[in-house]
Amino acid sequence: MVVPFRFCAAVLFLTCVCLISPPFCSGSRLFPTGEIDVGEGLLRFTEAPDYRNGDECAVSNNREKVSSCDASLVHIAMTLDSEYLRGSIAAAHSVLKHASCPENVFFHFIAAEFDPVSPRVLQKLVRSTFPSLSFKVYIFREDTVINLISSSIRQALENPLNYARNYLGDMLDPCVDRVIYLDSDVIVVDDIRKLWNITLTGSRVIGAPEYCHADFTKYFTEGFWSDPVLLRVFGSRKPCYFNTGVMVMDLSRWREGNYKKRIENWMEVQRKRRIYDLGSLPPFLLVFAGNVEAIDHRWNQHGLGGDNVRGSCRSLHPGPVSLLHWSGKGKPWVRLDAGTPCRIDILWKPYDLYKSTAKDQTLGLSSLSLSSFSSSSFSSLIGYSRILL
Repeated sequence: MVVPFRFCAAVLFLTCVCLISPPFCSGSRLFPTGEIDVGEGLLRFTEAPDYRNGDECAVSNNREKVSSCDASLVHIAMTLDSEYLRGSIAAAHSVLKHASCPENVFFHFIAAEFDPVSPRVLQKLVRSTFPSLSFKVYIFREDTVINLISSSIRQALENPLNYARNYLGDMLDPCVDRVIYLDSDVIVVDDIRKLWNITLTGSRVIGAPEYCHADFTKYFTEGFWSDPVLLRVFGSRKPCYFNTGVMVMDLSRWREGNYKKRIENWMEVQRKRRIYDLGSLPPFLLVFAGNVEAIDHRWNQHGLGGDNVRGSCRSLHPGPVSLLHWSGKGKPWVRLDAGTPCRIDILWKPYDLYKSTAKDQTLGLSSLSLSSFSSSSFSSLIGYSRILL
């Protein structure tokens, strides 16, 4: 998709306005606001516009009664938890804003059973933020996977909810035979139906952008690469790295092939002898690498969160962009609130529906002044906007 100039111009205009005059920016939303009481405080999100991008897309007027078995729907699965809630809301907002038929998008939100904010409250919050959205909230029981998780290079990667994608075939209704899985730290700037319509050829179960130039050996330990028995898993395949934060999944083939169990088997091997260090990604690579439907890289401009340990600022990869992904340690909402955003984080900001408090504005982004960014920084932002055109 060629993103309209008005999108990029709006991003840059909003950025400059927010930096020069934060009070004007924070008061510029023209939509109703909703607040959900969670006991110790309030989660505040501005109500999203009710996007209606085409008369030919109309479905039932009662969104709460839309069946997930409707063949016209585009199914998207995402996790929903208190830590990454702001990212999930922004991601859903971006999907709806750029979808050719937002009315036909159905979200499957996976919430952790023991999250500090209960699944019931999260459901109310989603409904108040997106009153016309078709969605369902599922409870992911963490004991399903907790005993299979091993330590990782970063504690956040050990969250049981990271493994919920392994169980979509079980959790979602049996009639849902395809789903797009998205991480909570993405922004979609293209029509999601284009990704939905990608063909998974042969017997392939998943589709994702592949990165065959990446050093595949670094995703596993020396103990793995020195074991001839373990290496047989790639005997007939040429494995390439792919990021599991954006995947098209054929759930019918997933269920038929019992891929949940295949992934669990590798997690059990990892518990007995350490063969990788990086959370939920390596088991997917062991099962699927070398047998993935290669999707255009524009659908996962990943790594924008920087290094997994230290965090850093990254630039967009060369080429067109349909999806931006802040994988890595740094999340845009955290850096923006701290008043120390990376330049790329400002492309995330227009999709943020979080309603900041006066205290947030004092401590966070509103404390930034125009002098916080050099002229070269703004030149880089203009460069990003041109890439997105």
